[in-house]
Amino acid sequence: MKQIKSEQLVSLLKQQLNEEKFDFEFDKKHDKLRLNHKKIGKGMELSLPGILAKYNDKQGAAIDEVVYTIEQTFNAMEQEMEQGFQATTQIYPVIRATSYPLASKEGHAFITTEHTAETRIFYALDLGKTYRFIDESMLEVLQLTVEQIREMARFSVKQLPTVYKKDEVAENIFYFVNANDGYDASRILNESFLKDMQTKIEGDMTLSVPHQDVLIVGDIRNETGYDVLAQMTMHFFTVGTVPITSLSFIYEDGELEPIFILAKNRVKKEQEKQ
Repeated sequence: MKQIKSEQLVSLLKQQLNEEKFDFEFDKKHDKLRLNHKKIGKGMELSLPGILAKYNDKQGAAIDEVVYTIEQTFNAMEQEMEQGFQATTQIYPVIRATSYPLASKEGHAFITTEHTAETRIFYALDLGKTYRFIDESMLEVLQLTVEQIREMARFSVKQLPTVYKKDEVAENIFYFVNANDGYDASRILNESFLKDMQTKIEGDMTLSVPHQDVLIVGDIRNETGYDVLAQMTMHFFTVGTVPITSLSFIYEDGELEPIFILAKNRVKKEQEKQ
């Protein structure tokens, strides 16, 4: 399979994207490419090593994916510039790792809510094929309070379809929610869906959001199930375009508890018995 270097990747992207629309700035030292959209005066930065790894794996399909994302992002920016935010009022919650930046590149703080030690909730204004995180500077334009945004997001996430695929490994059942609409991990916030899933579970109910585009609900019925889950989430975490956390959670009484804490407590209980 053909392997390429950063310079060649930049050339391929230039061929696919309209050079009249963009200024390309290749930062060889940091292995980054900055695209500046001439019309709207905004830009975005691409880290090249990740795209290279995908190209070396998927070839042309990887370039198509990146080009599609770039075009959709700038289309959304153009739409926002021409129509303002009022064009849409669809607001959804989005799960991100706690290491995710808390402010926009312009320095405006994003609207967030604490979730777990590993995850945080952000809020996105849906723009069709992409979305934009809501920051404090947008509240006035949207004419919404932070609490209204949270309320709208809670309502929106309940309206998302929750179709899943089922898989069985060593007598443990795993359900995968993967609608690829950008909000798969967000479904961990849909309480009625979680309670509905709980009725199907015979063992321990686990929830995992290794990356943005999947929610894994586990029905863990034996020790092997925990090993399978750990390997599975680590795999998904490493291949996801927007990784969140490789840790899974136990879902009990509407609460999420990280599995490693549960494992420690179990060991402690076993020792106490002895």
